[in-house]
Amino acid sequence: MPVPLYEAKAEFFRMLGHPVRIRVLELLQDGPKPVRDLLAAIEVEPSNLSQQLAVLRRSGIVTATRTGSTVVYELAGGDVAELLATARRILSVLLVGRQELLEELHATEPAP
Repeated sequence: MPVPLYEAKAEFFRMLGHPVRIRVLELLQDGPKPVRDLLAAIEVEPSNLSQQLAVLRRSGIVTATRTGSTVVYELAGGDVAELLATARRILSVLLVGRQELLEELHATEPAP
C-alpha cells in the first residue's frame, strides 16, 4: 500500500529536522564542498558529520562524488535552496511577530 503524501511530507521534514543537516544544506547552497570544508565550517565530530551526511545522501537531497581520498558533496537540486530561503522568510515573519508581542507585553506591564 502506498504511503499517503502527508506522511511522506512529514518524513521529509523529520529528515531535515537536525541542525547539522540544515547547516550542511546551507553551506552547499554556495556550491559543492569537500567533507573537510564542511567539517571546518560546522565544527562537529567527524563521525557526527558523517552520520548526518549519510542521512542526507540516502534521502537523495545531496549527492557525493569521490576523487581519490576526497569526497565532495553537493545539493541534488535547486529546490532545496528555495526551500531554505522560504523557511528563512517564514522564520523572519514569525520572529517579527514575537518581537512585536514582546514589546506589547513590556509596554503593558504594571509598574513595580
